[in-house]
Amino acid sequence: MPNQEKFFHALGTKVRELRKKHGYSQEDMISFGFSARHFQQIEAGRPITVTTMLRLCEVLEVSMEKLVKGLDTGVYEKLSPERIMPERRRRK
Repeated sequence: MPNQEKFFHALGTKVRELRKKHGYSQEDMISFGFSARHFQQIEAGRPITVTTMLRLCEVLEVSMEKLVKGLDTGVYEKLSPERIMPERRRRK
């Protein structure tokens, strides 16, 4: 089961790095249609939609592939067979 919290935290960190690389402040992101609060939440690791990710890619001039590359490292937890199919275990 993927740990979404880890993924979105890593995404927020990457977005912050890219924003700073472009020389933008969080307040500058208002001119791109983001509220300051929403952008703070993105960088803090709050889950976002694909639509928001696409907007970020456009503003930060990065492909979706480059934005998410490597962010899934370490987010997958190994599942035991009982957790994958608990109903199967109960039938026995």
